[in-house]
Amino acid sequence: MKKLLFQFDTDPMPSVFDVVVGYDGGADIITGYPNVTPDTVGALVDGTIYTRGGAEKKSTAIFVGGGSMAAGEAVFKAVRKRFFGPFRVSCMLDSNGSNTTAAAGVALVAKAAGSLQGKRALVLAGTGPVGMRSAALLAKEGASVTLAGRQLAKAQEAAKAIETRFKVEIKAIETPDADSRGAALAETDVAFAAGAIGLELASEAQWGEARGLGFIADYNAQPPLGFAGIEATDKGKERHGKVVFGALGIGGLKLKLHRACIARLFESAELVLDAEEIYALAKEMA
Repeated sequence: MKKLLFQFDTDPMPSVFDVVVGYDGGADIITGYPNVTPDTVGALVDGTIYTRGGAEKKSTAIFVGGGSMAAGEAVFKAVRKRFFGPFRVSCMLDSNGSNTTAAAGVALVAKAAGSLQGKRALVLAGTGPVGMRSAALLAKEGASVTLAGRQLAKAQEAAKAIETRFKVEIKAIETPDADSRGAALAETDVAFAAGAIGLELASEAQWGEARGLGFIADYNAQPPLGFAGIEATDKGKERHGKVVFGALGIGGLKLKLHRACIARLFESAELVLDAEEIYALAKEMA
């Protein structure tokens, strides 16, 4: 029985990255559908749940992706709503790679720190999918989380969405310039950079001189990095007395995690992989 993975993407073109990792994770055939919405996904789901029965059903799975976490969450919800009784297949949400990337980053930092309980965590440029998921997972680990963005309204909107979805508290602040970001770093123990490619968020002096700051993670692999003075390949490297993780240092676990999640989709017909489940696996693998 061939392992079939159906990729429901909210973007105009299904992600090539997700297709490659899907094959590496064990899928035999991947079929991608673009521009999927909650209104159009129903017929696609029906095709996955009514065609195989019994033990054969576990050889069909659904992956929801695309650039927008909000759009992905809406489609993922619609997918699961279509299931009933034995008419279901395993499914996974990883819009913009945010669940696997954030899970890998937070798991590595949590392992290095021993515990994040009570620590002050800052997510710079945190209004995107990866930043929001990182903030959520940090809060679930017991950290006091501040989500920073260039515009306060957007940061507050992101914080509210996280609070609604994960039932945690997130503080939103506005950091429109280097000075405001430096001031925020001076008041934190753990810092993540989740900014866009080519955007330096903090100078080496800013984070290097932040006395309380002990752990840094940067998701940007292309220079200039979010935190100047670190290397994308850093994985638990000590710099200026801080333990540092660069994007490629995080990316190794992210790819292994993504592949492992795909493999698990074909172990049963009832698995649901969202942030919490993916993070639990990341902690096992870190």
